[in-house]
Amino acid sequence: MSESLLSPASDLSPPPSALLKGAALFLDFDGTLVPIVDTPDAVHADDELLDMLRHLRDRLDGRLAIVSGRSVATLCDFGFADFMLAGTHGLEFSKPGEGARTPPRLPSINAVEAAFQTFADDRPGLLVERKTISVGLHFRRAPQWEDEAEALAETLAAQHDLTIQRGKMMFELRPGGADKGSAVQALMQTELMAGGVPVFIGDDVTDEEGFAAAAELGGAGILVGPARSTLAAFRLEQVAAVRHYLMQGVARID
Repeated sequence: MSESLLSPASDLSPPPSALLKGAALFLDFDGTLVPIVDTPDAVHADDELLDMLRHLRDRLDGRLAIVSGRSVATLCDFGFADFMLAGTHGLEFSKPGEGARTPPRLPSINAVEAAFQTFADDRPGLLVERKTISVGLHFRRAPQWEDEAEALAETLAAQHDLTIQRGKMMFELRPGGADKGSAVQALMQTELMAGGVPVFIGDDVTDEEGFAAAAELGGAGILVGPARSTLAAFRLEQVAAVRHYLMQGVARID
């Protein structure tokens, strides 16, 4: 995404509670609903969060979806099996009771995973995350390897015709053809989400396409975390503020 399309977020105000009334709500997971942690498998979606989201979904007549870089299978393991899901940056979809629509894992992803693992074995602190149809290389615990990790990711992406998904302290290689914006566009065509005004809440640069899609469809994005250049219209300081905002929504939506 071109930096020229982004605007400074320093002047962004918190979103009004009224924004949720009539919304089709799209929620990122890591860094939005739960804090970012050192290792991907250390994340936990607590019962209070899940119960609150179910109440909010009911108040929105079902118009709530989780849109994440996580795989659908992992989101289900976290307790979201009864939610509408878009996983792996819009490459996977799942509706409650219908199972996941997941493309097959490409042999090239296996080759990249092996190359990432060989690279990580010689560099303490790096972590390879195997996903259903993609693979990530995390350097949160070893930022000194960022430049080398990026160079490797770029080389492998070109070699195998894959997309690099840059996230917070990680590089992920995956098939192309989708992002969180295309996920919003696709979900807004479904009967369940149609008629709502899209609101996308996320923290990462990978969420900018979601903000853009929401704005194009007459809605808005909400950035979570420190001010930065963004396509979002509002900002919340941290995960705790997101939870408070959503809990207010549960209480105030008629």
